Amino acid sequence: MYKNLRGRPRSVLAAAAVAQFVFALDMSVVNVALPAIRSALGFAPLDLSWIVHGYALTFGGLLLLGGRACDLYGHRRLFVVGLAVFGMCSLAGGLAQAPWQLIAARAGQGLGAAAAAPAALGMLTTAFAEGPRRVRALGVWSAVNAAGGALGLLAGGLLAEYAGWRWVMLINLPIVAAALALVPAGVPAAARPARGERPDVLGAVLATGGVALLVFGVVRTDIRGWGSRDTVAILAAAAVLLAAFVLAEYRAPAPLLRLGLLRSRWVAGANVLVFLAAAGQFAAFYLVSLYMQQVLGMGAAATGAAFLPFSVSLVAGAVVATRVTAARTPRTALVPGALLAAAGLAWFAFISPGGGFRTDVLGPCLISGVGVGLVMAPVAAAATTGVASREAGMASGLFNSSRQLGGCVGLAALATIAAHRTGTATDPAALNDGYALGLAVTAGLFVLAAVVAIGVLPRRQAAMAAPQPAAPTKNRLEGTPS
Repeated sequence: MYKNLRGRPRSVLAAAAVAQFVFALDMSVVNVALPAIRSALGFAPLDLSWIVHGYALTFGGLLLLGGRACDLYGHRRLFVVGLAVFGMCSLAGGLAQAPWQLIAARAGQGLGAAAAAPAALGMLTTAFAEGPRRVRALGVWSAVNAAGGALGLLAGGLLAEYAGWRWVMLINLPIVAAALALVPAGVPAAARPARGERPDVLGAVLATGGVALLVFGVVRTDIRGWGSRDTVAILAAAAVLLAAFVLAEYRAPAPLLRLGLLRSRWVAGANVLVFLAAAGQFAAFYLVSLYMQQVLGMGAAATGAAFLPFSVSLVAGAVVATRVTAARTPRTALVPGALLAAAGLAWFAFISPGGGFRTDVLGPCLISGVGVGLVMAPVAAAATTGVASREAGMASGLFNSSRQLGGCVGLAALATIAAHRTGTATDPAALNDGYALGLAVTAGLFVLAAVVAIGVLPRRQAAMAAPQPAAPTKNRLEGTPS
């Protein structure tokens, strides 16, 4: 696949980390600016959420396809193309004059991110040999990824209040330029695909359609509700397409997702774990942000700044997790990290209308931040453990899909739970009760993540090798190597 397999690892890490930072930033930077965008472009209330959903839909729906395309056509190629598309759509969004233009630009950003995000993670797994060096590299990547989501809230608040909403889109341009500038410094170039390798067209159609419908059905629950006829029909159609995808992958000679990859306890366990953790983390960001603004009466910029302690503690947790994982296994940091995150989020569940930043936000942020850092740093290492370099994009696409789907499903489900508890009331006490219940559920999700880490992930380093595809075979479960 590569002319120079390793390239310059530090350059690869820098490029991948910068790119992942801007993708994570873009997930949250727009949220705080939504009221300003609504006023400026004249969005209808029900259409405003599509600024967020348009990005999530294309990003989540195309990640598996993007990951497999990386293996077939080269991580560097997809990384550059994806970043270029992301950057151009960011510029288009910053210049948008009508609601449909901004929504289309956000969808285009998701398309670019779906190509470049698995390429970034795939580049790391090929540039760093499995072991302590890869663990440290993935620890940096994970910390930057999680910090980008938290800092997006700060950047969104400051930009919306002091610079104008267009800068929440235009801020991406210098970051994208920095990532692209790092590519020639040492990211290895890819050779042409081997003869006979063809994209799994049927699998791509089924997976993209199934995941896109799943995300579409989930994100519309804020309008239609989980029990509505439309929601049930969309989710049922998604289930049918995803089931057909699994059957198609048994027969595909070069599958989009080699099902034998999931026989690795590291790969399967890490993907379940990151789904749960992302569901809890994304929902917690959303609920705490609303609590600070609608219950404590904090402004957009102050709300963004209030997440700084979380970002700092997250990086601290990631540093500790990287050192622990390099010496032992990812499981060693994942179990205490998930439990610590659960403890911090359980503390958040005791928020009150008469509370304040120091009593109800700062302490829980510090504890949950360390816990999330301990989880997010090693889980990427676990998800790529034992995976062959020619399947790095496949494993990366699966991991990013699990994280993105977890975030979408968790946010929609917990927002619904909070809204159900609040009912039609709009006073701070009622809103507080809804947010507190939602945050208690996020704590439960991290407890489940700890259970997965304990029950699924192997205990010993010797068990870290994942099943590898052998030479071409008729075994339908394993498929043929890519």
